[in-house]
Order: sequence, then C-alpha cells, then structure tokens
Amino acid sequence: MSTVQDRPVLASLSLVLSFAAAFARADVAVTNIFSDHMVLQQGVPVPIWGMAAPGEKVTVKFRDQAKSILADAQGKWMVRLDPLQLGEPIGAPGLLTIIGNNTLTLQDILVGEVWLGAGQSNMAMGTGAAVKSDPVLAALATEGYSKIRFIPSSFASSEKNRGWREATPQNNGTFSALLFAFGVPLQKDLHVPVGLMLGAVGGTPSGRWIAREAFKNDAACQQAVARFAATYSFEDAMKKYQATLEKWEKDVADARQQGKKTPDKPNPPVPAGECHYGEMGSLYALHIQPFVPFAIRGVLWDQGESGSGVDGVSQSVMMGALIRSWRKAWGLDFPFIQVQKPSGGGCAWDSQDPVTDKAEPFALLPEKVASAGWQFAGTEEHLRINQYANVFMAIASDLGSGVHPTNKSGYGARACRVALGAVYGRKIEYYGPVYLAHKIEGHKVRIEFAHVGQGLAYKHGDKLQGFAIAGDDKVFYWAEAVIDGDTVVLACDKVGKPAAVRYAWNFPHAWANLFNKDGLPAMPFRTDAW
Repeated sequence: MSTVQDRPVLASLSLVLSFAAAFARADVAVTNIFSDHMVLQQGVPVPIWGMAAPGEKVTVKFRDQAKSILADAQGKWMVRLDPLQLGEPIGAPGLLTIIGNNTLTLQDILVGEVWLGAGQSNMAMGTGAAVKSDPVLAALATEGYSKIRFIPSSFASSEKNRGWREATPQNNGTFSALLFAFGVPLQKDLHVPVGLMLGAVGGTPSGRWIAREAFKNDAACQQAVARFAATYSFEDAMKKYQATLEKWEKDVADARQQGKKTPDKPNPPVPAGECHYGEMGSLYALHIQPFVPFAIRGVLWDQGESGSGVDGVSQSVMMGALIRSWRKAWGLDFPFIQVQKPSGGGCAWDSQDPVTDKAEPFALLPEKVASAGWQFAGTEEHLRINQYANVFMAIASDLGSGVHPTNKSGYGARACRVALGAVYGRKIEYYGPVYLAHKIEGHKVRIEFAHVGQGLAYKHGDKLQGFAIAGDDKVFYWAEAVIDGDTVVLACDKVGKPAAVRYAWNFPHAWANLFNKDGLPAMPFRTDAW
C-alpha cells in the first residue's frame, strides 16, 4: 500500500511510463493537460510541451501559427505559441495539431481566461455536495456552460480520467464548488471562454504546497527556521513524544476494554524546517507541478485553517515564498487572490442579499474591549499576505461563517468581484474601506481610508462602532466614532493622548459596522504592534 509521501512519486512514475511507451513507438505525445475542450490563455505566450524521439522534429499548429522544434536528448520538447487573441467570433473553437512521426489533433480548443484554484477543503469541496445547502449554487449547477471548461489535477496526471471537461449539468457536480461559483459569473461578465484548473486537498498546510527546493532557497523561510531551531531540540521532542505515545497506547487498551472510542494517535514531532502532516512539497508535486507552465491568468487560493505546517514559519512568510516560487515556476507575475481567513465573523450590509445572507447578525458592542489573542492570529496573518505585490483578498467577514461555510456561491461571487475589479479593470469597488493612515489631532484621531468607493457609511444600530483607542499605557477603550467625508474621527474621554487605534480587532466582530456605500465591510486593522 502506498503512503501519502509515495503518491507524488507514483504519479510522476505513471507519467514517465506513459511517455516511455510513446517513446518506444517514436510517437509524439503530450501530457494529459493538453486535450480536447481545453482553454488556452489569451494575451501571453502559450507553452505546449511533451515527449518524442530524441532529435525528432515536432510542429505545433493552431490557427495561423506553426511552431517547430527538435526534441532534446531525453525526448523532451516545448514550443511557445505567440500571444493568442480571442478570435472572431469570440469563443469559436479551433483545432490544435501536433505533428511529428505521428499526428495528434485536439478538437474544440477555446481561447480565453484560465484560472487555477488551489488550497484545502473549502476549495476541494465538490459542487455536488455543496448544492445541498446552497440554493443559488444548485440553480447554477443545473445549467450548461459551453464556454466554461475545467480540469482537476487528477485529470492532468491520470490515464483513467484525463483531459478537460465542458461545464454541463452532468459534469458540474464533480468540480470544485468554489471555483465553479467563481467561473460562472466571471464568464458571464467577460463574455469570453473561461478555463478552470484545480489542485486542492482538504486539511493540508501550505508547506505541502510549495516545492521543497523553493522552501529551502527562500531567505525569509530559512531565517524563520533558524530562529526556531535555536530554541528547539528534536531529540528532546522525541523523548516527550515517546512518553506521550506510551500513555496513548495505555489509553487505547483501556478504551477497548471498556468498549469506548479509542483516542487519536498523537502526531510525532519533526525536525526543524520539516512539515507536519505530510512531506514538504508533496502536494505541489502531485497537484500543481502537472500544470506548470500551462499559461494562466491567475490563482484563486483558499487555504489557511491548517497554517504553514512548519514550526516557526508563519503562514504569511510561507505564503510569500509560495507565491514567489509559483510565479517563478510559471514565468508569469500572475495575480493571486486569497480568500480571507477565518471565514465570516462580521455582519453584512444587506442580510437579504444571496451573497451575504449567511453573515453573522449585527451584535451589540461588548462592554469592554477584549484582547484579540490567538483567535485573531489567522486574520492578521492573511492581512499580511495581502501586502505582497499583486496579491488581493476576497473579503469574507460578511459571508458565511464556520470551518466549512455553506454558501460557496457567495464566496465565488465575491472572489469574482475581486478579479473583475483588481485584475480586469472593471470600474467596481472590490474592497470595503482599508486603513491608509491616521493623524493625531489633540485628543482625537483622524483615520484615512482607501477604497471608500461611493463613500463611508455605517449600517445597523444608531451609530458607528467597533473602533478602540489607547494611550501609552496600552489599555484600549471603545471610541466615539464619527464619519467626516472620507475619514473617521475618533475620541474617548478616557484617553487624553491617543497612541494607537484598532478596528474590529477580534474574532468574531459582528459589532463592527463600518462599510462603504458599495456594501462592502471595512477590513480590520490596528496601528500598533503591541
């Protein structure tokens, strides 16, 4: 029986054997990602690759282009088509031909926009399962979309199920609910073909989604590992684990004797710089590598509940390395849209809107300002990730709550809105108010915001709330907040000399009610580093 760690090797071996069979016949072959019904990315060079006999001439033809190359000594070949245009009429299918000692013809090939969806369970969850609690998604899934095609990573590396599928009512239930709910409104708005590629596995840390070499060569990651290693002894951790394991074995025996459920086996420690819950880079090899360097527009990422999986390396540091390494592998500085974590936690502008009808109900302001503590650590990590270049966030505080939110249609619609505004330049607001700067004005603080859209506003209750200020004593008190144009002015009679401001700095925070008039919630922020 193969282990999780073995599977990337077995998948790679399967591809090698497949190519080897073709090589033995001196046939030109392409990987399974190239198939009938695929979508090629417009506007950038498009790599096409495969295997042939060493030195064999391979020619790829598509529309009015013909690109030729000789296979190298190992039989590998790759050509790059010049940037493709949509063509006339838009969405008209074409033939792609690969000619060597034999000829392959791929049919029904479209040119449009290609997105890769990746992450853990909220990306992996299938439409068929999600429609049970999502009537909007259920309605979408009953329709056919001839200009939407999708391919999961398993179809890019398996001989049993291979290639792209059209988004038909029969096929829709088999694909990622979130990515499907993202692709449908994207296609309807852009009016171009949309290709969706998927690589996601539930319950997985980000450390398994970055190539091991990329992690080892990333300075920020290695600095974090070095700091952790200076205070960590793997030998001591193993001794503690052995003691824990012995106790577990005794507890299992006792539970079986008493007819009770046996406890879960404790996870062993790992050396500094290694990944818990699986091998570093294993999921990259299995689910992402088969797609590289297929031309894409961008990545939609939904992961974070499982963190980085590497002790001492924060999620934000790991994700910085992952994003940089994926862009380097593709040779594209593509946009990266992440879904905000944790899911939900805030109130919505309109609780009747199908996108936000699963939001938390508006809550009264707590009597005292609570310490955010560990509960807010995930939110802050994702705010840090959003500071990397060309990275955007699908705000989720006003969407469904829980580890597995039930309204995938709302999450997909929000991610699509971000793509349309941030990537495709639509004149729509895709963020709520975002902290820009602040100014101390005597005993008051004035907060400036970006993404005010049609203007700042509060919703629910009879006042704007959710802001806290503190003096040098670092004790926070709720502030009186007033909207003044595109700014918010804060004051508190208990803080004569303000030093720091926080907004919605806890989870959940359904009592924080700043929005823009476009209906999007303000992002949490703090001005201190206490």
